[in-house]
Amino acid sequence: MDNFISMNWQKGGRSEMLTEEILKDALHYGKAFTKLGKTAQYIPQLKEVNKYYLGVCAMDLDGKVLEAGDTRVPFTIQSISKLVSLILAIRDCGADHLFHEKVGVEPTGDPFNSIVKLETRTRPFNPFINAGAITVASCIKGKDADEKFGRFLEFTRKLCDNDAIELNHPVYESERATGDRNRALAYYLKASGILEGDVEECLDFYFRMCSVDVTAHDIAHMSLVLANHGADPEDQEELIEPQYAKAIRALMLTCGMYDGSGEFAMTVGFPAKSGVGGGIAVPLVDRMGIGVFGPALDEKGNSAGGIKILEYLSNKMDISLF
Repeated sequence: MDNFISMNWQKGGRSEMLTEEILKDALHYGKAFTKLGKTAQYIPQLKEVNKYYLGVCAMDLDGKVLEAGDTRVPFTIQSISKLVSLILAIRDCGADHLFHEKVGVEPTGDPFNSIVKLETRTRPFNPFINAGAITVASCIKGKDADEKFGRFLEFTRKLCDNDAIELNHPVYESERATGDRNRALAYYLKASGILEGDVEECLDFYFRMCSVDVTAHDIAHMSLVLANHGADPEDQEELIEPQYAKAIRALMLTCGMYDGSGEFAMTVGFPAKSGVGGGIAVPLVDRMGIGVFGPALDEKGNSAGGIKILEYLSNKMDISLF
């Protein structure tokens, strides 16, 4: 494994470079905050995960990889799956229809599973809150949940460059058994004419897509594709249309960290998408992709140690967009 990743950009007249030592220091810094968080308590299978897992993986456009900590420990993708489903939905029904008729693109300031705004504004504020993600899932083509999930899984494997990615059946069953709040959101959306198709079929697909096992290494590769304007850096195959990769990075910056997105933009300052499984995906455009795993969550539902790793890297490398 290479022991450095050249970032290949200038900042204040100097060349910046990420090293293995810096990544390990970031991990060490993040570990001090894991004890302050809790695993997702409302999903039985996630509640039992070791909250002290923590890992970070970085990949650059030249194929160099740096890893520190628990980067090969599987965890469920959860809300990072919303990146994948959003791309599929844009392709299936068009960006104009999706963003004008089904979901918005604005932050909410409310928790990811809130139902409050649907009472005053039927269309979900953005595709990364649960109401928006369930709506997006309903727009993906397929005769049933099996076909939709098959398309989702195939695309996730391509984005992560890992054909071994599979559904975590115990987590899926756990989510399906305890997902009453999501069920309430879905039926409200159906009654309002926003959600398309059968509610239970849509929810079954949604629960499955959130329950796919990935690693921080996988998420780093997905992030790298987004950072490379939607192309696989190895062979330049276009996996995401460039204009959609740009739109998704913008949404990640403004909405990707739930109702902690504004604070994250101030303290860290680059696009990211989190999940309650503990993952965070970070595309740094034209530079690298980062994947983080730390299942101890803060009060917003974001990885407590993972955020601190990214905060350390942002400050140390001076890579905030702002």
